Amino acid sequence: EMQLVQSGGGFVQAGGSLRLSCAVSGGFTFEDYVVGWFRQAPGKEREGVSCMSVDDGRRYYGDSVKGRFTISRDFRKRTVTLEMNALTPEDTAIYYCAAEMITPYETIPSEGMDVDFYKYWGQGTQVTVSS
Repeated sequence: EMQLVQSGGGFVQAGGSLRLSCAVSGGFTFEDYVVGWFRQAPGKEREGVSCMSVDDGRRYYGDSVKGRFTISRDFRKRTVTLEMNALTPEDTAIYYCAAEMITPYETIPSEGMDVDFYKYWGQGTQVTVSS
């Protein structure tokens, strides 16, 4: 069974930066997966933030984070990282990573922003940005 273990996040003032990591473990080939990041604020639906095809490096971002967030992967550590810069209080949410298998260069449905695409989920990490 695949496991996604999240780390990072926390509390920061507006304009600051935080990093989230998602470590993938289990008997799976890391390169066979798309890893996405989602967030859910109180009273709101889960929102797609970013995703990456691990094998070919395709990256997608939600409109609200473009130019501020960067997704990357580390093959040796089997980790996908989300660097978050210029944070605002509107970024406050619980952040989740998710993973789903994909064949090389396969089109990623909805650019990876659909929660229903993913089978595996991390435990969630709180990000709080104060004004």
